[in-house]
Amino acid sequence: SGDIIAPMSGKLISVHVKAGDSVKKGDPLAVLEAMKMENTLSAPADGVVAEVNYATGEQVEEGAVVVSFKTPE
Repeated sequence: SGDIIAPMSGKLISVHVKAGDSVKKGDPLAVLEAMKMENTLSAPADGVVAEVNYATGEQVEEGAVVVSFKTPE
């Protein structure tokens, strides 16, 4: 299992996945806008999205878990 952590505070401008979606390593999961820059949060491994904790337009704090996912056993 794993968590995708916000590297800095900002606003989620898009979320590309929902719980239950299968993802491959490198797939974009969400885009965070911070300091006028877009940061794509990508899957670090193949797996299945367990939970999406924020929606498009919401503010997230640095260190917040944006997406949780499970990797295959």
